[in-house]
Amino acid sequence: MSADTEIESFLRRHLDSVFANDVADYHATTAEDLTPYEWFITPHRIDGLPFHDFQMSEGARRGTTFDDAGGDSVHHRYDLANLKIQHYGDCAIACYTLLRSKGTTAGVSVTVHNESRVMVKFADGWRVVHVHKSPSYSAPYQPPGSS
Repeated sequence: MSADTEIESFLRRHLDSVFANDVADYHATTAEDLTPYEWFITPHRIDGLPFHDFQMSEGARRGTTFDDAGGDSVHHRYDLANLKIQHYGDCAIACYTLLRSKGTTAGVSVTVHNESRVMVKFADGWRVVHVHKSPSYSAPYQPPGSS
């Protein structure tokens, strides 16, 4: 298996754990001192795992994906458009546009944003140490339709 294939497989395992509300596998693939920026949640950095632990535990309790507040998601899938992996020794960066498709009682919806995930290979395997998400709409500062 090539290094890029190994890293992509790891990345998909990590993302699968998030979307399946699998807290145990999320912990197995994420560093305890994770530092994510998630623009659609807060404009500030979120440190550590407890924030996502709560989201995923609540999603599992409700039978939804972690970010489906509406609670009627039936099916979902994701695609990593324009995936680029940069690999430097025990560090790798994956950049892509995340397309999330959800089937609900109202029909299919797709959300899109850009992501970078930084991964480090520790003695026990790869772990995500940093995530940065940004909107995919055009700059300069505001989403379409806002003034």
